[in-house]
Amino acid sequence: MRLIDGRDRPVNAVPDINMGADPVLATYVETERLYLRAYEAGDGPMYYAAGVRNRNHLAEFESDNVLMHLNGKQHAETVVRELAADWKAGKWFFIGMFDRSTSGWCGQVYVEPTDRELLEFTIGFVADVHHEGKGYVSEAVNRVLKVLFEDLNAHLVKSECSEKNIRSRRLLERCGFRWERYIKKDGTDIDISMNRGCLYVLSRKEYLNRPVN
Repeated sequence: MRLIDGRDRPVNAVPDINMGADPVLATYVETERLYLRAYEAGDGPMYYAAGVRNRNHLAEFESDNVLMHLNGKQHAETVVRELAADWKAGKWFFIGMFDRSTSGWCGQVYVEPTDRELLEFTIGFVADVHHEGKGYVSEAVNRVLKVLFEDLNAHLVKSECSEKNIRSRRLLERCGFRWERYIKKDGTDIDISMNRGCLYVLSRKEYLNRPVN
């Protein structure tokens, strides 16, 4: 049994899916090149280093991201423990992306249940500055979509990004999302072209009918 990153977790670990009233994602899954997992106690120094490394990289489109507001290793440790507690409670899910060959942090996927009765979710993502453009985020997003639609029976997954964030828009389209409408930062509709966001959606039917990559 091979271990990942020094933790007692087998390579082919079975996802621990909670199918109760509050959907909870698997805390560990794999892709061809990555393993995706929940943050946990002890991740603070790694998370702080990722935040410092990516501040310039994320400044334009991710100024509100938690990675942009870490004030040291101790603060980052507090944050990852809070994220772990929020995951367990089913509040939202910050998913670390790690290279299977090096255990290096490659980015992050964010999932939030936005309508628990209809099983609708919002998804977001960031790439590490040293791993952008290599397909890691697409690989991770597709794996998370598989969990949402096939394990949790999601009805709809949404994502928002800046109209100017061409990389994110192209990634969402590659993953099967369709552009729905322009929105303001607070999520309401907008007709003007200045500083607007884009809402992308992927329904269960659209997911199941996606071309196989």
